[in-house]
Amino acid sequence: MTSAVLPTYARAPLSFVKGEGSWLTEENGLRYLDFGGGIAVNALGHANPELAAALSEQAGALWHTSNLYRIPNQERLAKVLAHETFADKVFFTNSGTEAMECAVKMARKYFSHINQPEKTDIIAFQAAFHGRTLGMIAAAGSEKLVAGFGPLLPGFSHVPFGDLAATEAAIGDKTAAILLEPVQGEGGIVPAEDAFLQGLRALCDAHGLLLIMDEIQCGVGRTGRLFAHEYAGVTPDIMAIAKGLGGGFPLGACLATDRAAAGMVAGTHGSTFGGNPLACAVGLKVMEIVTRDEFLATVNRRAGFLRQQLEALVATHPDVFGAVRGLGLMLGIVCKVPNTEVVNAGYDEQVLTVPGGQNVIRILPALNISESDLVEAVSRLDKAATLIEVNL
Repeated sequence: MTSAVLPTYARAPLSFVKGEGSWLTEENGLRYLDFGGGIAVNALGHANPELAAALSEQAGALWHTSNLYRIPNQERLAKVLAHETFADKVFFTNSGTEAMECAVKMARKYFSHINQPEKTDIIAFQAAFHGRTLGMIAAAGSEKLVAGFGPLLPGFSHVPFGDLAATEAAIGDKTAAILLEPVQGEGGIVPAEDAFLQGLRALCDAHGLLLIMDEIQCGVGRTGRLFAHEYAGVTPDIMAIAKGLGGGFPLGACLATDRAAAGMVAGTHGSTFGGNPLACAVGLKVMEIVTRDEFLATVNRRAGFLRQQLEALVATHPDVFGAVRGLGLMLGIVCKVPNTEVVNAGYDEQVLTVPGGQNVIRILPALNISESDLVEAVSRLDKAATLIEVNL
């Protein structure tokens, strides 16, 4: 029977009906170790009891009122995010790409607000990914995203990721902001060098630009810091987050300094569902957990252990794997065979990974994954690589 679902996804032939921790159970009862975390979304695992309790309690009280009224959970979560970050103001969304749309609108509105409306252009980076709205495919600019969807939203230019000189050369009279992911996720788990982020901050300060960071995939503890830009000791003016913030419940946010947000007054932006009581109840619990004493320290210990295991895996299978890269529990393994072959061989061994750019498989487990589950997942990847080697 033909599915009524629009066929925009190349889906694997798997249908999961239950999850617990780092494990997923398929319709036929087979259990899979989830090393992809719903693409970095299930930051605290599947069916996390604390998140389930927070959602259930809120669901029994109030689901939705709209942003016509004050939402206490939204106020609380905004206060937490502001306290834990550089930000003074927060706008809540349902997804990462919506948070990025808010970020771009905010940057343009800021310059209009300070009587420089000609400053509308944003410098972005090659191999980036910021979502799939019309605005955000223009921000990324890659052919695979934009083909067939023209005309594109104007105002974006693209330079090589990590090239500070090219970035500086791209700054013109109409430039308003520089936009990047501190770790390119879809682009193949490519972390920005600290010096590059520091250089971008310096360029923005020198030229009066805003620095926008997309931490949708690399934020909320994924890299071993609450946010990846913390490694470089710099802060953005505007930041988009999502994915791990809701732990599986749709929730995103655009964070900003008072200065950057100055033009965003009543009527300039909005969302019917964004930041509703259910989403923010879960987001509050996620933030409570990831900011607990020792949580991130444990993430870093697990990340160091996993990195060692993956380096050994690469050394054992040099015809299949090339290298490991990334930060924290946001890791990529560069493949020497098509990465889809590795992902599919993983399905055969009941371990889930996520393909990425530059022929990488992404490793994005729950931040609270156990050491024994890490060992088991790597063992299954080892078996998958052995299967591939037999057919080389």
